[in-house]
Amino acid sequence: MSETYRALRMDRHADTFRAATDIVTLPVTAPGPGEVRVRNLWCGINAIFDTQIARDAVDYVKIGLPTFTGVEALGMVEAVGAGVEGLSVGDAAVTTRFTGGYREENTGPAANFVKVPDARPEWLVLASTGVSALVAMEQIGEIRDGETVAVSAAAGGLGHLLVQLAVLRGCHVIGIAGGPEKCEFVRALGGARVIDYRSEDVAQVLASEYPKGVDLAFDTVSGAIHDAFLANIANHGRLVVAGAASDLDGKPELVTAPRIAHAIYYKSASVRGFMNGLLTTHWPEARARLFDMFRQGQIKVCLDAGQFDGLEGIHDAVEHLLSGKSMGKVLARIAAP
Repeated sequence: MSETYRALRMDRHADTFRAATDIVTLPVTAPGPGEVRVRNLWCGINAIFDTQIARDAVDYVKIGLPTFTGVEALGMVEAVGAGVEGLSVGDAAVTTRFTGGYREENTGPAANFVKVPDARPEWLVLASTGVSALVAMEQIGEIRDGETVAVSAAAGGLGHLLVQLAVLRGCHVIGIAGGPEKCEFVRALGGARVIDYRSEDVAQVLASEYPKGVDLAFDTVSGAIHDAFLANIANHGRLVVAGAASDLDGKPELVTAPRIAHAIYYKSASVRGFMNGLLTTHWPEARARLFDMFRQGQIKVCLDAGQFDGLEGIHDAVEHLLSGKSMGKVLARIAAP
């Protein structure tokens, strides 16, 4: 075993994640009581969050410098401290805790890790993005069987799982995606109507084809997509805001329009924010159900085709995701099993 490992550390704020972070070499530490040490194999990429922390623009939590980076990782347990139960050397384990992702080794409280069946990256996606999708859909969206559900960025890491989970509930799913390849991908997942926002007007399609409105919509984009969802929400409909990707460059768009009360009051509709970190009590049950769905072949995890290797590849992976070219979940491979 090497006595050192490497990690991505942010020592300064900058306009991009690449400019804000450096690869540093650190000593491997033995786990103390209640801790484990995990050698990371895969990490999940959260490019918008990464960029926002680089810019010191995450207003819901202040992150001091220097800080390690990355949220999601899957690896193998290498050492176990005294008093740890449920994790043993050789187990595959996932963490979804900030600073545990973009590093080759991770020593921390055993409570920060979840044992998974093996080292396949699909378990990482289910335990992180999958949990977000299911919790957002059920706890915030309060989905009901057979509803009309719209999903923005439907070909993305979160979106492709939202589509499948809604289809399993017997819902009519409207997927929003950009370009023929992504649209075909969403159709293959079960999307009943896929709107190519590059060649179709989303608001016009919803108004003409869904005169009764959309029961549940998931917005991770903001801007025109958010406006289209809000204008076409059904009576008692719910619009779940889980991100604002279009506002990443510069300041959020300033809008001069009637207050939202006028859009939702007569419909008894609602707009709801989703922040997964405030819903941790729901994670274990959601994770267990998702693992069962995956084992039974009810859902599939689609990994983006991009290959990003080592810590050096994480910057490229972040920029790939921000480019809008990705389909499925973007991962970087930290090391071979």
